Amino acid sequence: MVENLIKNVEPKFNKVMDFLKNEIISLRTGRATPALVENIKVEVYGQSMPLSQLATISIPQSNMIIIQPWDKTTLPAIGKAINASNVGLNPIADGDFYRLALPALTQERREQLIKVLKEKMEEARMSIRNIREDTWKEIQKMEKEKKISEDERFKGKEKLQKATDDYIKKIEDIGIAKEKEISSS
Repeated sequence: MVENLIKNVEPKFNKVMDFLKNEIISLRTGRATPALVENIKVEVYGQSMPLSQLATISIPQSNMIIIQPWDKTTLPAIGKAINASNVGLNPIADGDFYRLALPALTQERREQLIKVLKEKMEEARMSIRNIREDTWKEIQKMEKEKKISEDERFKGKEKLQKATDDYIKKIEDIGIAKEKEISSS
């Protein structure tokens, strides 16, 4: 029974990791990537849609993003959404597409990005710890209800803590790599 609980924790931890990766991929490192803008929400057709569903996003140079909407009437809404987002890029209209030039990162901007990165990492660590706590409470409840023995509870706690520690380490590794990427770009 405890084994099943521990097995069910892994997919939850993986969801946290996927969420963290998606959150930090949009942190700008000085190199253009579609991930910087593809999830920006644009208000069009009476609903909110990700930019990737409205336009082609291409990278002609390492510091340039081109956004070419499939429907030219969405151009103003796309520009407005980019300006309202926190990516720190200014869209330049060039006919029927937008050009986004990525300026070189200043030291101040690098520090801001690292601060945001650390906040995202802490959110992920908190989510992992909350999942651990919920699972631990479930293990304790199972022991009180005599579904498992005290030994099984201790073994479950050890396995749960090991899984938690492994995922916290993965979060740290992702953070260190991204911080290096931000600092060196």
